[in-house]
Amino acid sequence: MRFAMAAALAILLTGCAATMGAGDAGCASYAEARLARPPAGTVAAVPPAWADWIADLDDRMTGTCR
Repeated sequence: MRFAMAAALAILLTGCAATMGAGDAGCASYAEARLARPPAGTVAAVPPAWADWIADLDDRMTGTCR
C-alpha cells in the first residue's frame, strides 16, 4: 500500500516545477527540494503515520504551486 502511494506521489509530484508560477520563491524552493527526495521504494521504511503526513503535506504544497 505504501509503495503504491509512494509511486503515485512520484508520478504526481513531477508536475510541481512545471506548473508553478514564475517568480514564486516558495514554489521554486519546494520544487528544488523535491529533486533531492529519496527513491520512492524507500517509503516502505517510513512509519505509516509519517508516510500519510508526508503525502498530505506534498499534496498541499503541490496544489499551492499550481
